[in-house]
Amino acid sequence: MSKELLEKLKRKKEIYRMWEKGLATWEEYRNIVRACRDVTRKARDHLELNLAKDVKDNQTGFCKYISSKRKARKNVGLLLNEMGALVMEDTENMELLNASFASVFIAKAGSQESQTPEEEKKSGERKTFPCFRTIGLDIV
Repeated sequence: MSKELLEKLKRKKEIYRMWEKGLATWEEYRNIVRACRDVTRKARDHLELNLAKDVKDNQTGFCKYISSKRKARKNVGLLLNEMGALVMEDTENMELLNASFASVFIAKAGSQESQTPEEEKKSGERKTFPCFRTIGLDIV
């Protein structure tokens, strides 16, 4: 972070404390928040641009940044199966999510019917996307 950004964030905290005590107006605080947001966005954009430019020389930094953005922050909650019962096991959750994703990506044309997973494996039409490989999902 730049010195300018750190100073703006510090000023934002000060103005917020003053607003809580009634010593500053809400508009004044809101203007500081907007200015901080703009500077933060510019700093993030600058960082991402530098990472993209130096990807050949600094692959580990680039990969760390990308992986930090791709991590799931929350687990998937309980799901309901076709019978309306809660699914507790991870494998059943995975199968339900896979069926849900597959239903979105399958193009139903006229008389074609969807294939069972065994038929799809035989025909070789099933494709695994890299982002779903880590959680064990296959998409048609």
